[in-house]
Amino acid sequence: MAQLTGKIALVTGATSGIGRATAQRFVEEGAYVFVTGRRRAELDATVEALGANARGIPGDVSRLDDLDEIVRQIREDGRGLDVLFANAGGGSFATLEETTLEHFDDTFATNVRGTYFTVQKALPVLNPGASVVLTGSTAATSGTPAFGVYAASKAAIRSFARTWAVELAGRSIRVNVIVPGPTDTEGLRGLAPAAEHADALVKQLGAAIPVGRAARPEEIANAVVFLASDASSFVTGSELFADGGEEQQ
Repeated sequence: MAQLTGKIALVTGATSGIGRATAQRFVEEGAYVFVTGRRRAELDATVEALGANARGIPGDVSRLDDLDEIVRQIREDGRGLDVLFANAGGGSFATLEETTLEHFDDTFATNVRGTYFTVQKALPVLNPGASVVLTGSTAATSGTPAFGVYAASKAAIRSFARTWAVELAGRSIRVNVIVPGPTDTEGLRGLAPAAEHADALVKQLGAAIPVGRAARPEEIANAVVFLASDASSFVTGSELFADGGEEQQ
């Protein structure tokens, strides 16, 4: 039997990478999925690929008015949310010396403020027993040169999950963090200094972890399905490392 039959889900940052792969897996597991993204063309293409059990709502999670509109449309749908995958985020390299105010603010606006208010705004439409999954990063627990701002933003995600798991327990809402290792996505490839170096970057990062390769987005999505489903009914406030053993070395 499909693991998410009859459940209603929201996936932010769903037009590429882990978000899109997870939305696809949610649909395959029987869920109806609301998907969001900042770029309308990519969002429309995602919805078309996902099929009849998906609906796109354009929006930028760093903008509170966009979040209000996303929640308004979900409320109008009338079924609430059983799963919230607060996935939208990103980052780029900058050393302590190189970091600008714009770099710092842009990273925290999406990763920290965006995640915080995505969950806050969604509270009225979260059904009892809902599962909230946040996207963390192995960068939060390891020192990666020139990745300090991004790492700090993802450390905040881990802290949010601990607090929210306790705050929302009275509604039987679970909150967990999925922690991907290096994953072959557009976002990871975009960290390369030039497009022609992207393959080498993915190979280099993958070679440094025990499994010897980067993850495929669908492999991370499979782990998110577990956290979203009733199979993880006794799991809350935790981190699930889908990192190929990177943080276990």
